Amino acid sequence: MAGRGYQGRGAGGGAGAGAGVSMAVVSTPSQELALTNCAYVSPADIRRFPTALALVGDVLVFALRAHDAVATGSIALNAIQRRQVKVSAGDSITVSSFAPPDDFKLALLTLELEYTKARSNRAEDLDAVLLAQQLRKRFLDQVMTSGQRVPFEFYGTNYIFSVNQALLEGQESSTPLDRGFLSSDTYIIFEAAPNSGIKVINQKEAASSKLFKDKEFNLEKLGIGGLSSEFTDIFRRAFASRVFPPHVVSKLGIKHVKGMLLYGPPGTGKTLMARQIGKLLNGKDPKIVNGPEVLSKFVGETEKNVRDLFLDAENDQKAQGDHSDLHVIIFDEIDAICKSRGSSRDGTGVHDSIVNQLLTKIDGVEALNNVLLIGMTNRKDLLDEALLRPGRLEVHIEINLPDENGRLQILQIHTSKMRESSFLSPDVNLQELAARTKNYSGAELEGVVKSAVSFALNRQISMDDLTKPLDEESIKVTMDDFVNGLHEITPAFGASTDDLERCRLHGIVDCGKAHQHIFQRAMLLVEQVKVSRGSPLVTCLLQGSAGSGKSALAATVGIDSDFAYVKIISAETMIGFSESSKCAQICKVFEDAYKSQFSIIILDDIERLLEFVAIGPRFSNLISQTLMVLLKRVPPKGKNLLVIGTTSETTFLDSIGMSGVFSVTYEVPKLTKEDAAKVLRHLNVFDEADVETAAEALDDMPIKKLYTLVEMAAQGPQGGSAEAIYAGEEKIDLNHFFSILSDIIRY
Repeated sequence: MAGRGYQGRGAGGGAGAGAGVSMAVVSTPSQELALTNCAYVSPADIRRFPTALALVGDVLVFALRAHDAVATGSIALNAIQRRQVKVSAGDSITVSSFAPPDDFKLALLTLELEYTKARSNRAEDLDAVLLAQQLRKRFLDQVMTSGQRVPFEFYGTNYIFSVNQALLEGQESSTPLDRGFLSSDTYIIFEAAPNSGIKVINQKEAASSKLFKDKEFNLEKLGIGGLSSEFTDIFRRAFASRVFPPHVVSKLGIKHVKGMLLYGPPGTGKTLMARQIGKLLNGKDPKIVNGPEVLSKFVGETEKNVRDLFLDAENDQKAQGDHSDLHVIIFDEIDAICKSRGSSRDGTGVHDSIVNQLLTKIDGVEALNNVLLIGMTNRKDLLDEALLRPGRLEVHIEINLPDENGRLQILQIHTSKMRESSFLSPDVNLQELAARTKNYSGAELEGVVKSAVSFALNRQISMDDLTKPLDEESIKVTMDDFVNGLHEITPAFGASTDDLERCRLHGIVDCGKAHQHIFQRAMLLVEQVKVSRGSPLVTCLLQGSAGSGKSALAATVGIDSDFAYVKIISAETMIGFSESSKCAQICKVFEDAYKSQFSIIILDDIERLLEFVAIGPRFSNLISQTLMVLLKRVPPKGKNLLVIGTTSETTFLDSIGMSGVFSVTYEVPKLTKEDAAKVLRHLNVFDEADVETAAEALDDMPIKKLYTLVEMAAQGPQGGSAEAIYAGEEKIDLNHFFSILSDIIRY
C-alpha cells in the first residue's frame, strides 16, 4: 500500500521521479554490501542520478552507490530488494532519478524485528538504545518506505526489519505519509515479530505499538460509511496524543483527552462508531453501559456502580502508571443519567450524584489518565454543562445525517455481500438511490436495503405451498425492490409528503393570473434559498380569506421545491398540548430543519397556533414570542431555511407585530368570475353553455368553497349522480346548482 500510495507523487513532475531508464538486475557484488540497503550501479551510470537516489520499479527508493564490479546499464539489488520489487536477477526494471520534496525527514519510524533465518528455541534481548544508534549511523539519510524490508547486521547476527509505520515531521498522525529520510532526530520504535524469540529491552514504549490492533483504519470493513471526516476528528482529538510515547507527551506538557461526546439525530451511527472504536483498540475490552443500567433503588448503590466502572482502570494505573492499557467506557444514552443538576424533580437527587461521581472520576483530585469515556446522546441540550467543559467530555463530535457521498458508502456497505454473491441485479444504481434518499439516516438506509431484500425473497415463496423447494440461484434484488423499499421506509427528518398532500386534496389547477403570479414569486424564494450566500433565512406570509387556497399554495411550493426537509406545523397536530408543549414541538421542528442543507417550514393558520380568540382578544403570548424569535434566528452556517406562514387574520398579526417579522407578504385573493370559469372548465362537470352562468354566481368566492359547492351539486337532486358526473357521462343540472348555492351562507 505504502509504495503505491506515493507512486502518483513520485512519478509526476516537480519533486519526485525523473524519466525512467530500463536497467538489468544483477546480484549485489558481496554479502557485506547486501546489508547496506543501497543499490549499486556502475561509475558511468551514477551520473544519471544527480541526487544519488533512485525510484526502482515505481515501488521503493534506494540510495545509489557506484561500484566497479557492476556493468554499465545494470543495477545490483540484494535478494530482499529483488523480492520486494518483484524481479529476478537477469530481468529488466525501470529505474528513475528521485528528487525528494521539502520536509522529507521522518519524525517517527516503527520497525518490526526478526532474524534473517528463523531460529528455534532461542530468546535474545536487543537493547533498543544501542540498536537505534547503529541503525541511525548505518542508514542515515536513506529513504524508508512503509512496508519495506531491510536486512542489517547487529553484533555479528543478521536481522531484518520491516517498516510498519513512517510519519513525516509536521504531519498529524491521523494522516501518515508512507516514506521519508531517516534522520538523527527520527524517533524509532522497535517491535518484535510474533514468535521470533526477540525481546526488545531498554525502550520507552510508545502507545502506538500496542494501542491499535490494525495498522490502518478501513472504515468500510468496520461497517462505517459517510463518517470519515468525523472519524478523523475523533482520532486527532482523542488518540493522536496517545500514539506517541509517554515521555514525549510529558515534554509537551499536555494531558490526554479523557472524554468525548457523540451527538446527533437517531440512527446516524453514534453507537456503531463508539463500538467499532472499542474493537479497534488493543488491551481491555470496552465497557458498554446503557444509561439506566447504573441506576439502583438502594441508597448509594448507583454511585457505587459508577465507581465500579473505573475500578479496573484505577488498579491498572496504580500497577503500571503511564504504561497502563487504555480503558474505554461507553455510555449509551448518557442523557438518561447525566441531566443538568437540579433539573430532576424526583426528590432523591440520584441523578445529581451520578454527575458528581463522574466528574470526580474523570477530572477530580485523583483523576485517571488511562480512561477514555465516550458518551452518546441525541439530546445534548439535556446534559449538565460541567460535564461538557474541557477536561471532561471535552471533544464534541456531531454525527449528522450523511450527505450523498456518505449515503452511497452506506448503501455499498449494506449491499456488498449480496453483490459478491451475485444476488444484486445489474440494474441496481446505488448512485441514483443515494441521490433519492435525502435526509435518510444510516439506520433508515439499512432499513431500505432490508425492505428491498424482503420483496426479492417474497417473489421466491409460494403462499400456496410453503414447503416448495426454494431456488436460491434465482434470487435477485432489483432496482424496483429498492424503489418499493423507499416507499416503505420514510426518513424521520424528511419531507412530510402525506401531510402536504392533504393540504391540496384537489391538486393545483389554473385559477387565474393572480394565483399564478404568487406561486411564481414563492418559487423564486425557493430559488433564492438555494443560491443565497447572505440570506440563509427567508420568510414569506400568505394572507387572505379562509378557503382562498393559501395552505394548498404553500404545500405545492414545498413539494415542488424538492427540498430534503419540508414540514408543516399546524394546530391540528397539537390538539390538547399545553403552551409549553406546543413551544417545544415548534422548536423541535426548527432544530430538525437546521440538520438539513435546504429546508422549508410551513406555519399553517398562524392564528390557530397562537390560540387566537377574537373575544378579548386573547392569544398565547408564549407561543407568539417563540415564533417571533425563531422567525428571526439565523440558521447555522451552511443551512438555509424558507418559512412560509398562512393566516386569515392579518389585522391580528399586525397588532402583535408578527406581520413585520416576515420578509415578504402576498395577498391570496378570492376567485373572480373569470377564475371560477377556468376552474369549472378544468373540472368538466358543467355543460359548456352553463359554465359562464355558473361562474357568474361564483364571483368573489374562495376556491375551497367552490369545490364544496361543486361536490354537493354533483350528487344530483335525488343523490347517486356523482359517479356518472365525474366520469363525464352526465353534467350538473344548473337549476340544482343554484338551489345548492342558495343554501350556502356567504360571508
